[in-house]
Amino acid sequence: MKLFFGEIFPAVHINNEEQQHIIKVLRMRDGEEISVTDGKGNLAHGTLVFEGKKVSLDIKEIQENLPEFSPKLHIAIAPTKNIDRIEFFIEKATEMAVSEITLIQTEKTERKNLNIEKLRKQSVSASKQSLRFHFPIVNDLTKFSDFVKSLDPETTFVAHCNENLERIDLKEIIPDKNITFLIGPEGDFSDREIQFLAERGIKAVSLGNQRLRTETAGVFVAAWNYFKMM
Repeated sequence: MKLFFGEIFPAVHINNEEQQHIIKVLRMRDGEEISVTDGKGNLAHGTLVFEGKKVSLDIKEIQENLPEFSPKLHIAIAPTKNIDRIEFFIEKATEMAVSEITLIQTEKTERKNLNIEKLRKQSVSASKQSLRFHFPIVNDLTKFSDFVKSLDPETTFVAHCNENLERIDLKEIIPDKNITFLIGPEGDFSDREIQFLAERGIKAVSLGNQRLRTETAGVFVAAWNYFKMM
């Protein structure tokens, strides 16, 4: 399947950037079969129709409300100083069916500015490559204190490296509900932030004996949830 991004309703429209990619990079031809998704679970199949510098779809079939991944996983992660690492995380988490990603600004977060639109485009690209029809939500950079206000302690967990505090094993979590996982920055969450979460009943989780980098921890949690879906 050659999958592209666009609108399905009220009419099928291939995204303008995708059209340019089809024409100038892929050099596809009139009549080639492709599929278009809106990233919301809808999918159109058909053949390409070239009209000058524009490309449209001769629709053969539309599939609506394709099933989402379940249970849903929301990862809230602090952006790394090296932007390449968080971009790597976005790509891999998308491939492994994470439903939502929030970049959180913690006390020790060194990177204060992010090109969120670029990250969203990377999640779209990874979704297409992995034939994913429900694209993940990538939220704006959010302050830690604002993010935690709406968390449900029954379905929220935090991974930190403080061995002096109680942490449950990841194996103890049964992902039969939609869950949120917080992952800290380089240097981990501060003691004050960890205490703040503990006071709200949010359980801390150990990801093993090794100390993982921020983006590695994010990918690890995404892979754990993906495996549980199978």
